[in-house]
Amino acid sequence: MSNIYKAFEKGKAFIAFLTAGDPDIETTKNTIFKAEEAGADLIEIGIPFSDPIAEGEVIQNANIRALKSGTNVHKIFDMVEDVRKKSQIPLVFLTYINPILNYGYEEFFKKCNQVGIDGIIIPDLPYEEKDELKEFTQKYNIDLISLIAPTSDERIKEIAKDAKGFVYIVSSMGVTGVRKEITTDLESIVKLVRKTTSTPSAIGFGINTTEQANRFSKMSDGVIVGSAIVKIMAKYGKDSPKYVYDYVKEMKDAIR
Repeated sequence: MSNIYKAFEKGKAFIAFLTAGDPDIETTKNTIFKAEEAGADLIEIGIPFSDPIAEGEVIQNANIRALKSGTNVHKIFDMVEDVRKKSQIPLVFLTYINPILNYGYEEFFKKCNQVGIDGIIIPDLPYEEKDELKEFTQKYNIDLISLIAPTSDERIKEIAKDAKGFVYIVSSMGVTGVRKEITTDLESIVKLVRKTTSTPSAIGFGINTTEQANRFSKMSDGVIVGSAIVKIMAKYGKDSPKYVYDYVKEMKDAIR
């Protein structure tokens, strides 16, 4: 079992996403510490990629800034190693299959294990093709986290039945980004997931207000916030950690 279960031990989990290297690696590291201090239970670290197909404009731009600043997978691994000297908060990578392929499956997951990564989310990996990574994720104790979008009941059950770490329930179709309204019948999806697996579920994509966080945490085991935090990073740059602290604290307080 990975470290991820700890995120859900003390009630509703607040999961914060940020793009590694935006605006630079040192600020990313400091923001992780401040987010944890503010109450975040798990941190998703986005590995910047030139073609992040699941991301909206906010996170796409963060990827561009991070790549321009010289961020690469090696530097991100070094940063995680530094984080682990001070913190044992559950850490999950969000990346696309191409950076893993370029690094080499065996070496990538071996390095994840060595530096203390607990799980991975790969938005462009079809469920039907996940077995090609299973050998390596299992060998190195990295949870391959399933994404469940609003789709057929049978497919939801199929994906949920062997979920690891937590189930990432996508709030609405389309790419990431702040949304004023989320109208998907998420309660029914969560109920179906809970009937199928004991693995906790968290809702993400578009959540950005305390009202949304409160509403969706009541029907699931946690909420995921990405674009709203990345917008703070874009606005304040190297001064972001203190502003992210304030935002995360407010959101965490809304789901207690």
